[in-house]
Amino acid sequence: MHANNENIPKNDKEAIKQLRLAAGLGEKRAQYRLGVMYADGKDTLQQHEKAIRWFRLAADQGDARAQYRLGVMYEDGKGILQQYAQAVFWYELAAEQGHARAQCCLGVMFEDGKGTPEDYEQAIKWYRLAADQGYSRAQCNLGLMYEGGKGTPQNCAQALKWFRLAADQGHARAQCNLGVMNLNGEGIPQNYAQALKWLQLAADQGLARAQCNLGVMHHNGTGTPQNYTEAIKWYRLAADQDEPDAQYCMGVMHANGMGLRQQQKQALKWFRLAADQGHARAQGNLGVMYANGEGTRKSYKQAIKWFQLAADQGYARAQGNLGLMHEDGKGTPQDDHEAVKWYRRAADQGDKRAWHSLASMFAVGKVWPRDHKEAVKFYRLAAEKSHASVK
Repeated sequence: MHANNENIPKNDKEAIKQLRLAAGLGEKRAQYRLGVMYADGKDTLQQHEKAIRWFRLAADQGDARAQYRLGVMYEDGKGILQQYAQAVFWYELAAEQGHARAQCCLGVMFEDGKGTPEDYEQAIKWYRLAADQGYSRAQCNLGLMYEGGKGTPQNCAQALKWFRLAADQGHARAQCNLGVMNLNGEGIPQNYAQALKWLQLAADQGLARAQCNLGVMHHNGTGTPQNYTEAIKWYRLAADQDEPDAQYCMGVMHANGMGLRQQQKQALKWFRLAADQGHARAQGNLGVMYANGEGTRKSYKQAIKWFQLAADQGYARAQGNLGLMHEDGKGTPQDDHEAVKWYRRAADQGDKRAWHSLASMFAVGKVWPRDHKEAVKFYRLAAEKSHASVK
């Protein structure tokens, strides 16, 4: 919901009667306030159709607040058919009058290409106008544009500036972004204490992404003593909000018995929740569990399904495992050419197991004539990768 509730006199039937009378006589402020009452269900039943009627009457008289609220109704499809073009129309009228929330919403429509062609430069223009008025959501969005280099050259310093302005006002997403930038040292010296501070503030507001990142810091002992119990606490809060990274992490904790009893069925449950949302690592792990019969009946068909989904997203480990299934003919007809295809894709990303597999295929002459030089090359690459990983 974009809009805030307006202050409507409570338990004052005479005041509401007078408001309706004024609205009926064409007083735009009364029309707007009556629209708010019906839209938010304050002192009357929530009725979106009536809200739209009063907002439109006020908006047609140039009331920027009513124009903005009418834009919200069209964008959300409340009480009226969802029409992004109409939302853009009303947001623009309000934005031209300097309404900060409307300016920000108009920026979002331009950024997402909803009701208007996608235009990052226009998005930045409207975000900046709202941000300069101190609107935290617009400040955060402007920071994201600078961070991602959308419509402007990538500029971490500018991103930090706008995230901090929004974060100082308590904007949870900006606090999370600021925490991540401190955690990774993006445009600022790496500072784990600051990362913990901002992620904690955002997590305490219930932001799932911040809760998950906070869990990772406790899990790995980054900037704080390693604490699996604390990690699980934050993972669970985020996972219960359908955050796929957190669901994946819950699966990892159950699979490995970190901070709780090892339970493969629980691991399977969490991996599946994340996998169903397209999380590549969870899909890959789910494939392994089906291939090995961990927490479920062994099913090569299911293993192939999940390896394929993860492999198609470029996850190297799943690509290697998919190659192995094709090489061994598990859950699919045996096919060395298909195996090599997936081994090569994994090897191109530096997967040492895929290098080993390719080396073996060269050594025994699968697909190609036997080639000891190529076999040695891939064995050496795998060995170098193993050596580098233990440094």
